[in-house]
Amino acid sequence: MSGRSEAAVLPPPLRAWLGLVAVLAALAVVVIGVLYAGHGEPGTVDRWFVDPTADSVRPPWRRVALATDFLGEPAGAATLVVAAVTGCLLLRRPRAAVFAVAAPGAAVAAVTLLKPLVGRTIHGEGNLSYPSGHTAFLTALALVVALLAAGRPGVGRAAGAALVLAAASAAGVAMGWAQVALGAHYPTDVLGGWCAALAVVPATAWLVDRAATRTPGTGRGAPR
Repeated sequence: MSGRSEAAVLPPPLRAWLGLVAVLAALAVVVIGVLYAGHGEPGTVDRWFVDPTADSVRPPWRRVALATDFLGEPAGAATLVVAAVTGCLLLRRPRAAVFAVAAPGAAVAAVTLLKPLVGRTIHGEGNLSYPSGHTAFLTALALVVALLAAGRPGVGRAAGAALVLAAASAAGVAMGWAQVALGAHYPTDVLGGWCAALAVVPATAWLVDRAATRTPGTGRGAPR
């Protein structure tokens, strides 16, 4: 075995900053959830953007929205995760491959658990909407890719933070727009899903790194 340990999936220069971001994001998820718990109508903030209960997008943008929405569906999400894992394995980064599965999975699990607790609905009873799972998934996967890129040698703290923020924002805006345009979610649902990913992914990265360093034959604990 090579004596070189695999790079951490949570870049050390970004740990403190991402920890603060995760805490603030988790607080935002809770606050929005409390504000809209049990609601079945758009709130004031939602109506600032669009009437979220209407399918408001028309061709050709409807096809773009549907294609984006597909990325959060089981088949589309699985395809993206498999592609990410394959890339990590080709680069000989097994820890990153585990992270590419664990982080989106944890984000989706978190929003799935939150939905019945909050009880917010759209288009009638039974259609739980807060937080948006599609938005959480795509944001989480974008964060995975951005964190792996930010951890490469030569990428400074400022550049790494900007990369992570840009990737998370781009994914959140793209999927969020699709969900609201298709009438699947309120804008505040999208914000909640985005914040859920920001809260869960750094914590998952820390756990993956910690587990790897404690496993014989991996990370800094690897025998030389």
